[in-house]
Amino acid sequence: MKFSTLAVDKEYFEKDAFKLCHAGYLEQMSRWPKLLVDVIIEWLNSRDYNLVVADFGCGDARLAKSIRNEVFSFNLVSNYLIVTACNMASTPLPSSSVDVAVFCLSLMGTDYPDYLKETHGVLKTQ
Repeated sequence: MKFSTLAVDKEYFEKDAFKLCHAGYLEQMSRWPKLLVDVIIEWLNSRDYNLVVADFGCGDARLAKSIRNEVFSFNLVSNYLIVTACNMASTPLPSSSVDVAVFCLSLMGTDYPDYLKETHGVLKTQ
């Protein structure tokens, strides 16, 4: 019998791994001199607040909570009302609907090329 990698990964993450992963992430971040998400927040706050942002692998949605822009927050598992649980390779965003895509330490899944294809499709063209 062949199992879907996404189904197995999502089930595993929903049970225990999500909490463990984020607890480890928060513990590691406490030792960093500056958080990457804070750099991204500063950069976005220096730009037009009308830019639409998609945060792929948003974790606790810190970005969405810290800027005035409209932010679509995605994560494999969601423990927050403002976060859409989904595989980042297939989001509910329409084509050409986003000005800025953010991957803050979230390109570690085995299907990351599909994440980038999805992002290419949802980003607005100039």
